[in-house]
Amino acid sequence: MAEISYNSRAVPFGPIAAAKLVQFDLKPLEDIRLQPGSPPVLALSRKCEVSGTVPILRYIARQSGSKTLYGSDALTSLQVDQILDFVANVVPGPTFEAVCARLNDFLALRTYFGDNHLTIADLAVWGCLQGLPIWAKFQKSPSLPHLIRWYSHCCSLPALKDVIDTFDARKKRHTEMVAKSSQKSGTGSSVASELTLPGAEKGKVVTRFPPEPSGYLHIGHAKAALLNSHFAEKYDGKLIVRFDDTNPSKEKDEYVENILTDIATMGIKYSRLTYTSDYFPLLLEQAELLIKAGLLYADDTPVEQMREERMAMKESGRRGRSVEENLEVWRGMVEGSELGLANCMRFKISMQDNNGCMRDPVAYRCNLTPHHRTGTKYKVYPTYDCACPFVDALEGVTHALRTSEYKDREPQYYWVLEAHRSVRPSLPKVQIWDFARLSFQYTVLSKRKLTWFVETGKVDSWSDPRFPTVQGIMRRGMTIGALREFMISQGASKNVTLQEWDKIWSINKRLIDPVCPRHTAIASEGRVRLTLTNGPKEPEVVIVPRHKKHPPAGKKATTKASAVWLEQVDAQAVTEGEEVTLMDWGNCFIRRISRGESGEVVALEGELNPEGDFKKTKLKLTWLADMDELVDLQLDDFDYLITKAKPEEEDVFEDLVNPKTRFTTMAKGDPNMRGLQKGDIIQLERKGYFIVDVPLVKPGTSPIILFSIPDGRAAKK
Repeated sequence: MAEISYNSRAVPFGPIAAAKLVQFDLKPLEDIRLQPGSPPVLALSRKCEVSGTVPILRYIARQSGSKTLYGSDALTSLQVDQILDFVANVVPGPTFEAVCARLNDFLALRTYFGDNHLTIADLAVWGCLQGLPIWAKFQKSPSLPHLIRWYSHCCSLPALKDVIDTFDARKKRHTEMVAKSSQKSGTGSSVASELTLPGAEKGKVVTRFPPEPSGYLHIGHAKAALLNSHFAEKYDGKLIVRFDDTNPSKEKDEYVENILTDIATMGIKYSRLTYTSDYFPLLLEQAELLIKAGLLYADDTPVEQMREERMAMKESGRRGRSVEENLEVWRGMVEGSELGLANCMRFKISMQDNNGCMRDPVAYRCNLTPHHRTGTKYKVYPTYDCACPFVDALEGVTHALRTSEYKDREPQYYWVLEAHRSVRPSLPKVQIWDFARLSFQYTVLSKRKLTWFVETGKVDSWSDPRFPTVQGIMRRGMTIGALREFMISQGASKNVTLQEWDKIWSINKRLIDPVCPRHTAIASEGRVRLTLTNGPKEPEVVIVPRHKKHPPAGKKATTKASAVWLEQVDAQAVTEGEEVTLMDWGNCFIRRISRGESGEVVALEGELNPEGDFKKTKLKLTWLADMDELVDLQLDDFDYLITKAKPEEEDVFEDLVNPKTRFTTMAKGDPNMRGLQKGDIIQLERKGYFIVDVPLVKPGTSPIILFSIPDGRAAKK
């Protein structure tokens, strides 16, 4: 059997579907060691690999001997190759829409890409679209009827549908189990029902989640996203996901893709996906209208001087410029001329206002950095403060959710909105609803500081399990049910409090404990062999539930043998002649204890007592039969990245960095763990809860890597 390894965010849908079509024996293996953006790798043997989606598709087609998958003749095979070469260069970003348009035009008079039937050209294009979250934005586009028709047809084909269902099922498996558990508990439902929006009407509410594509979503962003989603669902309304891409210096397509992935991971359904850059033409038109209305003026005051004047409530010397002069400077800003680059556009509000946010904030500024979607088309961009109220109103947002830390900026939001409405009366009003910003002890949420951890190698990536990013906490074992319940349980409080992680992890434990399978692991270092003198002469296998109170968790095989492994700590706790309980087996007497020179236990001898009463024993011990089938495990636990619960502004951040935050224990696990998949959540008896980060790839080559899931009781401080 050949194996195809891939990163979790780059599933090779095309090759997997091709293998199904031609009955090519292929085992997909998610490999966390492959970085995002890495191509899939097809391992044919220890020394032979094929790397990349397109080469793997070509190999499968040729190896299968199919006369149709690579085209039925030389000419169609050439056409298939041309499509494959085209797809190999497709990436998400500003050119993606143009790529879709080209593919759509190609299909105008065709049913398939390479021939009059499905070929690997179709599988390459389909797999590419299937794996890109940004494709969701275009699936209902009226400008792509042929591409959408072809894509829908491909998704309906049995082999391809099976691939989609398989990976959807893997993604949803634990979320569904957790959701059922959450429904049974009913916790948080009363708080959710109390959350209301003022003036909200059923079927008319529109909320928006406006992330900036300049980083990964963290748990604070998750609260905003889930609250917006909650209200849209509560009032049968709509949720808009809008990327606030007004600062090309900070934005990347990488962040867009990861934010869309995180939104999907959180189970958030949105009605529309938009970008502030979609409205750049209107925002530039709006600037001219505002200038003519005397609400904007051009200012070339140096940045530091402007800051000082705002602090001193002193008007800029450029505040009195005429409309004609402001328009001339504005045209220079649009063109990116020397005059334009020296200026910004400021709202003319009030420099004497006690609220500093009202002292003529900047509305437009020049930036020659290429934009991630529009390239170098624009030289001037609106600020968030200028664009957000306008686009909110333009998109029909009824309630704009903002954290209470921006309370002082609410008058500015409403003033800017009314300024836009004064020159474009058709714009509706928008109501702000604020909520408390989320902060956690021993946690930094600053994008700058999180970036420092990544760039200095203190963490592996933005999805590191020590990170407060959505990807980080999900990789650590957080469930969507716990995340959502915790966020909603915060209610409508406007007070910013420093939360302890214990609460959210306690909710998580309550949801996973009733459903996660049980397994056994014994720490490798110092493990002790217990020989049972009256144990079974041959190993005995019994089938038992993986979770005694949750039959859907399935069954597992437990092997009983005359020699079993115990942990050193348990071996140290027993005394000669003591009766102990071997969990899920029975009682035994410890007859002999052999120790090494330093006092460690090196061997035990015992005698099974079938008639023993487990209620009368003090020690209940986990054990594993001494056999070759045990699997190697790497158990990783983590501490906080910083050592201070609440850092102060005067603290030197680098001095707070925790020098050691990862703790690894090697262990042996029961053979049933061979079938675990990435993302599976389990309980190791007497050790706690774990999530599978790296499943078994090849026996004997590398261990299964499990991350410890906090249970809310013993969080590290």
